[in-house]
Amino acid sequence: MKKHGRKIVAPVIVTIIVIIYFIFYFKLAISSVESTALKWLSGIIPALLGSVMIGVCIQRIKEIKGGEEDDLGKY
Repeated sequence: MKKHGRKIVAPVIVTIIVIIYFIFYFKLAISSVESTALKWLSGIIPALLGSVMIGVCIQRIKEIKGGEEDDLGKY
């Protein structure tokens, strides 16, 4: 873990920042919208995007642990 620890920190920090942003967006959207349907829609979209972001972070951590540190080297 120590070998790849520094390379894993950046994706985790970015994921945490984006998730916090989605939480604040969700709170703002819920408080500013009157309609119940729009409240649900305003909550579901950030939740889906947050779950995708967590999935991408997990995939990136697996890539780093598998030895593929340079993601752009494939292209």
